[in-house]
Amino acid sequence: MTARLTAVPRLPAVVALALLLAGCGIRATEVPTNFGPAPSRVQCSLSEPDVSTQAARGLPVQVFLLCGSALVTVDRTVRVPDGAADSERRVLVAQGLLDQLATPPSAAEKEAGYSTDVRDGITVGGPRPGDPEDTLRLSTAPAGLTSYALAQIVCTFSDSAAAEGDGSVVLGGPGTGAPRRYECTDEVRARPGSAEPPSKAVAGE
Repeated sequence: MTARLTAVPRLPAVVALALLLAGCGIRATEVPTNFGPAPSRVQCSLSEPDVSTQAARGLPVQVFLLCGSALVTVDRTVRVPDGAADSERRVLVAQGLLDQLATPPSAAEKEAGYSTDVRDGITVGGPRPGDPEDTLRLSTAPAGLTSYALAQIVCTFSDSAAAEGDGSVVLGGPGTGAPRRYECTDEVRARPGSAEPPSKAVAGE
């Protein structure tokens, strides 16, 4: 009987505490809140070297593929005959890079999230009379490419022996239009779908 009488005075304190919490907007709950699993993110990296891309011997190069919404580099090789003149070598390297960009990613690369927007069949040639000597003319006009494909090509070329190595490349199309100098910027690498490579007109020789 004594134990029961001592427990009664505690009830008003419990009720008061509950009212105080309610007044502060705090709701007690015993049900755990489930926000779901954390969103998965594409790693854009291979767990081990891709043997298929290293099988062919040639000039080591890097090409820019798409992964998620950004451009990332992967290792490739292109074949360039020994003894080729500088102008010829530039075109041969550029064509090899285009072919690599147009090649579907390997199974391991696809699993890692890589893709390409460059379509097969694009060819590249050297400058026409009146073009700057480092001009590369594509069989498809740069303006006719998707923003992703143009970003892939510009960033791949500008970071290779196909260009002067200053982060830019002079590109033209198959028509008579003047070529333009395109730049591969950090913004282009981060958002190739919405940030097209900036370009400017170049003067011929």
